[in-house]
Amino acid sequence: FCRVDPYGFERPEDFDYASYEAFFSRYLVVLTRRAIKWSKLLKGNNSIQKSLKVKRYIRKGIPNEHRALVWMIVSGAQTNMEQNPGYYHRLLEGEKNAKLLEAIKTDMNRTFPDNVKFRKTADPCLQHALYNVLVAYGHHNKAVGYCQGMNFIAGYLILITKNEEESFWLLDALIGRILPDYYSPAMLGLKTDQEVLGELVKMKVPAVAELMERHGVMWTLVVSRWFICLFIDILPVETVLRIWDCLFYEGSKIIFRVALTLIKQNQAFILEATNFPDICEKFKQITKGTFVTECHSFMQKIFTDPGSLSMATINKLRETCREKLLSQG
Repeated sequence: FCRVDPYGFERPEDFDYASYEAFFSRYLVVLTRRAIKWSKLLKGNNSIQKSLKVKRYIRKGIPNEHRALVWMIVSGAQTNMEQNPGYYHRLLEGEKNAKLLEAIKTDMNRTFPDNVKFRKTADPCLQHALYNVLVAYGHHNKAVGYCQGMNFIAGYLILITKNEEESFWLLDALIGRILPDYYSPAMLGLKTDQEVLGELVKMKVPAVAELMERHGVMWTLVVSRWFICLFIDILPVETVLRIWDCLFYEGSKIIFRVALTLIKQNQAFILEATNFPDICEKFKQITKGTFVTECHSFMQKIFTDPGSLSMATINKLRETCREKLLSQG
């Protein structure tokens, strides 16, 4: 059995190789079929237009060999990179903020300690690329600078693109456009979206919302890492990448779809909880097991399970939740 997955992550001691093998042999058939369809769609071109067909293809998963390219195109990162030639390198050559560098350095060894490609002993060691991307981004977006959680996101981008400059522009697409205000010092967007999830659970899984309220469990306690790390280290790698495929194309509502699906699918299990620590433990458990490993069926579920979820609904909820948070100071 391979102790390290294709992305460089070491598998935990209790990794269930048998059920993973069973899943992957089925998934490989899907991947092969998707790869053929994507090759036809791209036809050696480096451009795709947004369309229902492309959206459908993305929901069914982008093959790894095309992933970086498709993320770059659909997120707008490609256009930004082409319009700003040499910008990334100029950021790295320019004046530096010592405090920012210090904060980033501190987090280097904490980023994916279970990934062999980020170890100091690795050749090449991806810590160097990660450091560059975060330093460049901190100087590009001074309002955000650097915030914990960004290291994991940038690290994943580097694993997929194998390219610093592309990772920088994808990070910019996520933080600057796709995720509303998650990483600013006040993290207002992040706090707002956790409240929005609470409101959506009230609408779609009321029994769980009622349980949380009864035991005084705040949503931020159980889901903040889902939002901050975009499910990195929460769900299996393949599943996270499939979620990101849709996130880059369809925007932040995908995060709510994933969260609602996890909660809805595990409603009976969560409702067995009888106290505060029990609820927190249940929320840790629901992100493990075959349901989340089988990324292909999981992704089908996120588009059916939560029912309709329009951006208009989310934006309306964001407004009221943001106002509520601001009034609480």
